[in-house]
Amino acid sequence: MSLLNIQDVTKFYGRQDVLKKAGFFINPGDRVGLVGANGAGKTTLIRIILNQESPDEGHVHRAKGLRLGYLPQDLMTFSGRNLLSLVMDTAEDLRAIEAELAQVATELEDLVAAPDADPKTLHELTSRQGHLLELFDGLGGYTLEAQAQKILMGLGFRESDFERPVEVFSGGWIMRAVLARLLLAEPDLLLLDEPTNHLDMDSLLWLETYLQSCPSSLLLVSHDRVFLNNVVTRIVEIDRGEIISYSGGYSRYLMEKEKRLATQAANYASQQERIKQVERFIERNRVRKDRSKQVQSRIKMLEKMDKVESPLEARQLKFSLPQVSRAPEILVQLDGVDKLYGRQAVYRQLEMTVRRGDRIAFLGPNGVGKSTLLKLLAGTTDFQAGSRRVAEGVVMSYFAQFQLEELNPDRTVLEELDAVAGSLTPGRLRSILGSFLFRGDDVFKKVAVLSGGEKTRLILAKIMVTGPNLLLLDEPSNHLDIPGREMLEKALKQYKGTICLISHDRHLINAIATSVLVIRDGRVEIFPGNFDDFQRVWLGRLQSSGWQGGAPAAVQAMPKKLTRAEKEAKKKAEAQARQVLYRQKAPLVEELERLEAQQEELAGRLDKVSAALAEPETYQDSERARRLNMEYAGLKADLDKTARSWEAAALKLEEIEARMDEAGPASDE
Repeated sequence: MSLLNIQDVTKFYGRQDVLKKAGFFINPGDRVGLVGANGAGKTTLIRIILNQESPDEGHVHRAKGLRLGYLPQDLMTFSGRNLLSLVMDTAEDLRAIEAELAQVATELEDLVAAPDADPKTLHELTSRQGHLLELFDGLGGYTLEAQAQKILMGLGFRESDFERPVEVFSGGWIMRAVLARLLLAEPDLLLLDEPTNHLDMDSLLWLETYLQSCPSSLLLVSHDRVFLNNVVTRIVEIDRGEIISYSGGYSRYLMEKEKRLATQAANYASQQERIKQVERFIERNRVRKDRSKQVQSRIKMLEKMDKVESPLEARQLKFSLPQVSRAPEILVQLDGVDKLYGRQAVYRQLEMTVRRGDRIAFLGPNGVGKSTLLKLLAGTTDFQAGSRRVAEGVVMSYFAQFQLEELNPDRTVLEELDAVAGSLTPGRLRSILGSFLFRGDDVFKKVAVLSGGEKTRLILAKIMVTGPNLLLLDEPSNHLDIPGREMLEKALKQYKGTICLISHDRHLINAIATSVLVIRDGRVEIFPGNFDDFQRVWLGRLQSSGWQGGAPAAVQAMPKKLTRAEKEAKKKAEAQARQVLYRQKAPLVEELERLEAQQEELAGRLDKVSAALAEPETYQDSERARRLNMEYAGLKADLDKTARSWEAAALKLEEIEARMDEAGPASDE
């Protein structure tokens, strides 16, 4: 039997039918993804399912006693509760049993203390207590707290957060707490509206894995294409008010939708040709009396014909962005940078170089310093030690969410772009805005009435039109629906400059990144390739260290209390492991120092040869120019080889240091 059955639902706002004859169902075990452009009617459908709105036509059938759990996008407020109690209070049945158990225990205590205790009453109370304890156990009462802690830690909370008041957390963390509460409750049907919005990559991966085996059925609204692909078993699309259902994940949906639209286009073309033929017959024979019956018959046939709707053709976005000036080999360099907030150090002795052509995606848990690193590169935050060097000729643009509030609300979209566009003509500006999904009269909309996604697209258009050769992007896909994310992906693919990107959109990272920079505990490590390449390396590391699992998520085991003998044995084993690792570490440190000195020497020689090649008089002596070019090629090859050797040695050292961390700190005794 279906948990939910939507039948022929129509909903009007004014004269516009947001939903028309819409229908779909959710059975136990279904995981359904709900997709559609912003404004297509997804929120309206959810409100109808929650009984917050009524359909103008049609029916919504809910299974008797259906337990619904809903995660909205809007922030919820709580006060006077600590984090763990907020999450656990969702188990209402268990809370009621706990209260009754406490009452029975009090009555038993009083009865046993009485000199004339009634044996019959004592038997009844002990029987009642036994029955309640069985119920409590059967409902998972003894494991509820451990399960709540596991979910909270999976979503990025620390054990030290459990007793903190909920009101001290930011809005994003409160939304995580609400999500944890829903997951612990295990309702019959979970409605999750953009659950990944406030999650970092670790928590996103954990949630993805958790939902794949969650006992609740699921209706999921998300603009994260990879998340949809990995979680749902069916896609339901709202397209011009109609609901179309597709089996499988998001990739399968795209293929099946393409086939459906191709079939619809062929049927539409065939029917249109048939209609034209009939209309030509009617036009030729309208005045002929001997053909009047045939003419009337064809007119009625056209009136009764079920018209095939014209499919909306997917527009092929064509970007014609301004030319990007050629950047120097090294754009920005951070040397020995210390960054502190108060007494809290975010980075110590940070080293980072951004080179021409880099496309670096920053990954790491929320609060680890991704945005701070981007601000250090942009020069929008101070630091306490070290240096930042920006090469001459670097034209930098920095995107952050706060810029949405800095747009001029009184301007139109076209005027806002024109303010930074220099000498570009209105026609050229409209063409660029069309690439960023502002079509027709959209360009005359006031900024004040734009949605978050539209404002994001406008800022991105403003950034791209100025022709920067270095883009620093902090979560640019936030607020964007799937068409908006596809637009961003196409724009960044065509862009010829250098990119540093913070995002938890794996589809975007896979399409754009040539390297992934991971930030953990104030240290940065660069992995070549995109997100999938990084994940393979990371999983290999975890599995080689004995970790079992399917994703590099923030899953932490609950600590086990050790006996004194176990602690002593553990300490001894850690000391032995450290000794072995120290012996392995020393020669690597020496090798790295040698390679670094060699790199400096080669780089110095390369700079001198490069400077000689830049002098016009060099080319007056063709033999000297030839020798210098050969020397340059040889030095460049040697420098690249040395850099690869250094990276291999650094990776080995990183692995050894990680294993030393796992082995624990050296004893002070």
